[in-house]
Amino acid sequence: MAEDHSDIKAVAARALGLLDLTSLNDDDDEAAVDALCERARSPHGPVAAVCVWPRFVAQAAKRLHGSGIKVAAVANFPAGGDDLALALSDTREIIAAGGDEVDLVMPYRRWLKGDRDFAKEMIASCKRACGDKARLKVILETGSLGDSAKIYDASCDAIAAGADMIKTSTGKTAVSATLEAAEAMLCAIKDTGRDVGFKAAGGIRDTAAAGDYLALADRIMGADWADPWRFRFGASGVLNDLLAVLGDGSRPAATESY
Repeated sequence: MAEDHSDIKAVAARALGLLDLTSLNDDDDEAAVDALCERARSPHGPVAAVCVWPRFVAQAAKRLHGSGIKVAAVANFPAGGDDLALALSDTREIIAAGGDEVDLVMPYRRWLKGDRDFAKEMIASCKRACGDKARLKVILETGSLGDSAKIYDASCDAIAAGADMIKTSTGKTAVSATLEAAEAMLCAIKDTGRDVGFKAAGGIRDTAAAGDYLALADRIMGADWADPWRFRFGASGVLNDLLAVLGDGSRPAATESY
């Protein structure tokens, strides 16, 4: 059941600064990345980060220099395969180009087959590659993991392997972020006692839905926990609704690309 948000404008203002504005379309080009970076500097303040393909990291970093907006890019995306060398290559490419964050898809199919050690090895290897230059955000693909118990266990494995943030989804599967998955992940973060963040990605399209996730985080983790370091939304389509709630309906519609 959705939460009752008494001040939707306050929710929108809070969510805006937690947004990873994302463009991961197959046909993205330099113009699309420039437009994304421009949208990231909203009239009501900057988003937390932009998330792009590795090949666009240097471009985004140059466009956003001095803005405080982080540049993230995806690794082992979207399939979440078991090619460790490829995952490491993606990670190193992102870091070499000046990326601040790496969004790595856990090899979730391998994990589901019982090879949890391999999944942890990939995460740990990419974390070592990040060093102190970039944060590692691990995508669990919760819609494919299924029940809350598996999502909780995968969350604990990712955290144990060194994830700086755990993330629901690629946005490329039939089921993306859900409140049930988010609850399992947040409970895992709380139970491990690690200072690890959470990102809800895919299918969050309006301010009320964003508010539901924020209310859940407040309930489980405490009212002061969900800051831009620990909590993100991976969505682009929601920006239009946030701006409309905040009083700016002039921006063109964005294509949900994540």
